[in-house]
Amino acid sequence: MKNPFFATIFILLLFGGCSDSSDTDDGIIDEQATDNLYFPPEQSAEWETISVSELGWNESAEQAVFDFLEEKDTKAFIILKDGKIVIEWYFGDHTQNTSWYWASAGKTLTSFTVGLAQQELFLNINDKTSDYLGEAWTSLPVEKENLITIWHQLTMTSGMNDIQFDCVTSDCLTYLANAGTRWAYHNGPYTLLQSVVATASEMEWTDYFNSRLRDKIGMDGFWFSTNGSNNVFFSTARSMARFGLLNLNNGAWDGETILGDSSYRTAMKNTSQSLNKSYGYLWWLNGKQSYRAPALQTEFQGELIPNAPADTYAGLGKNDQKLYIIPSQGLVIVRMGEDSGEDLLGPSSFDNELWEKLNAYIN
Repeated sequence: MKNPFFATIFILLLFGGCSDSSDTDDGIIDEQATDNLYFPPEQSAEWETISVSELGWNESAEQAVFDFLEEKDTKAFIILKDGKIVIEWYFGDHTQNTSWYWASAGKTLTSFTVGLAQQELFLNINDKTSDYLGEAWTSLPVEKENLITIWHQLTMTSGMNDIQFDCVTSDCLTYLANAGTRWAYHNGPYTLLQSVVATASEMEWTDYFNSRLRDKIGMDGFWFSTNGSNNVFFSTARSMARFGLLNLNNGAWDGETILGDSSYRTAMKNTSQSLNKSYGYLWWLNGKQSYRAPALQTEFQGELIPNAPADTYAGLGKNDQKLYIIPSQGLVIVRMGEDSGEDLLGPSSFDNELWEKLNAYIN
């Protein structure tokens, strides 16, 4: 059944206290043992598969999933079970080697990379952002600017006015509320996290990201500014699946620890603040009591994606770019493509409809 909230969100978008502790009321995503995961070789097209029949899934429901994805202008769709490919579908002229944009699903890459920079002691997420971007990186009074930390950028709680959504120059980073007192989905402060990492590490953002994350797990892809300010990641669907598998395995890749900071990993994929229970460090979280959505200041009661498993955490991007990770089931699911009809930045009714089909298939 569709959640009626999604229709309200679509209409509204069409027309129109700080704490770094996890929310204990809604349950914590625990890091589970993943000893039996498969990892594909780096820089190789080899990737082991497992059949639907071996898994005991409902094969008769597969066509409904395919038809739904095709109808919704999907380009690529992958399901991994314990690291092995169950489904790998491409539509139209899209292929295994075609790059596509992650949109805001790529925020998860930045979150992970900030954790790597903290692990290397280049920064601490409780540091003031101005320690790295300099004074007057915003147009806020200095005492208000100094309230903003890297943690606020990670949690979308900078307090700045999000009306100029993508802009990263100081003249459009304006005061609306004290940092930590307002949750708003805002690309400007998020994007500047990459500048923070670059300054802290004394490396170009792309060089740091590629050497510490991308190349270590055999991903391809590149960062590109599509509007002159916001950096967007482009890659193959398999690369998104690799990143999902890395997170499913708690930051380790085939025996090599990439992000070993368990405290950061746990905070990243659990409720990060009290203002939006369904948001971690740039990851969307299912199974919580309430959520907020991009461009709105309304708190909606209920789960983000009611049809999805409660422990699902996700990278969600414009035009329904999706990276779902479900630790309890050992699943990583990737969807790349065109707008499914919702044209939203985060959660949409597409998520819930897709999971209705997947539940019939997987269960």
